[in-house]
Amino acid sequence: MRLAIQILFASCLLQAADPMPAFRPGTRVLFQGDSITDMNRGRTADPNHILGHSYAFLIAAKYGAMLPGRNIVFMNRGVSGNKVSDLAARWEKDTLELKPDLLSILIGINDTSRQVPVEEYEQQLDKLLAETMAANPKLRLVLGEPFTLPGGKRKQPYDEWRAEVQKRQDVVAKLAAKYHAAFVRYQGVFDAAARRAPAEYWIWDGVHPTYAGHQLMADEWVRCVKKFWRAGRD
Repeated sequence: MRLAIQILFASCLLQAADPMPAFRPGTRVLFQGDSITDMNRGRTADPNHILGHSYAFLIAAKYGAMLPGRNIVFMNRGVSGNKVSDLAARWEKDTLELKPDLLSILIGINDTSRQVPVEEYEQQLDKLLAETMAANPKLRLVLGEPFTLPGGKRKQPYDEWRAEVQKRQDVVAKLAAKYHAAFVRYQGVFDAAARRAPAEYWIWDGVHPTYAGHQLMADEWVRCVKKFWRAGRD
C-alpha cells in the first residue's frame, strides 16, 4: 500500500511539473481552420515558412524549443476562406492522412460572414467530428470558438454581427462537451484585451488578429490545453 501511494505521489508530482501534459513524446499536433490559422503558411517543406505566422507558429516555437527531447511534430493545414464544408472536402488528405495525435480546430467565422445557417454549421461540424473520432478514438481534440471585435467593416452594425458569431460560439461549446474536447474561449480574452487597447490593436478588421492578437490566442490555447489534460484526461 505504501509503495502504491509513493508511486501515485511521484506521478502527480511529475504531472504537475510537466509544462504541457498534452504533448507526449512523439506527439503529432495538427492545427486546422481558416485564414486565422493559415496566416500565409508555406505550401512546401521549407521549415522557415511551413507554419505561417499565426498562434499555431507561436505555440510550436515555444514548445519546440522547450521540449526538444520529445520530438513533437507541429503541422498547420489552415486554409484562408474555409468554412466547415470546405474542411470536410479536404479532410481525408489534410487531416486523417496526417495521423495527428492532437487536433486543434478553429472554424466558423466564414460560416458566419457567408450566412451559413447555424443549424447547418452545427450539423456539418458535428458530422466531421464524429467521423474523425471514429477513425481515431484516442485523438486528443481541441476546439476553439470563433471570435470578433468591432473593427473595420464589422464596426457597424456590430451588435447584430456579434450575435451571429455568438451563435457559432455556442455550437462549438456544445460540441466540445459532446466530444470531450478542450474548449478554448477566445472571445472573453479579446473582450478583456479591448479594455486595455483599441479593438483594432488586437483584431484589425474585426476578424483577423494582429501579431499581438495572435499572442493572446497562443497564450489562451496553452492555458486551456494545459489545464484540460492536467486534470487527468487521457
